[in-house]
Amino acid sequence: MKISVSSDMDEPVARLLVEELRRRGHEVREHGALRSGADPQWAVCSEAAARDVAEGTSDQAVVCCWTGTGASIAANKVPGVRAALCTDAGTAEGARRWNDANVLALSLRLTSAPVLTEILDAWFTAEPSQDPEDVQNVARVGRLDAARRVS
Repeated sequence: MKISVSSDMDEPVARLLVEELRRRGHEVREHGALRSGADPQWAVCSEAAARDVAEGTSDQAVVCCWTGTGASIAANKVPGVRAALCTDAGTAEGARRWNDANVLALSLRLTSAPVLTEILDAWFTAEPSQDPEDVQNVARVGRLDAARRVS
């Protein structure tokens, strides 16, 4: 799987994230402070990683900033992106299952190495729900994106 990763700071957990994704066999595209010469501002690098997903050059993305909030907000401004800020495995599993989230947002401050592994395990093993109500909700979010593009 192709995964874009962004971080506004070159923190150990961000580097561990890239290493762990590669260890799991994913092709990683780096943005922000993780790539030499790239703009590290959270809004800029999170948007870049999210655009990779929206444009189909990456299957998913992981966006990081100190709290994860700014990265999540910026990513969610890109039509077609459903970013979820996850601080634990249960939230990550639910985001993939019920929300068909395609961008994982992480806090550089809160995410330890063991928690990162748990979040990634949950994120990559969960499948989007086929329950009609869940599918309808995700479709509704898609219509909100479409309406934003027209405005």
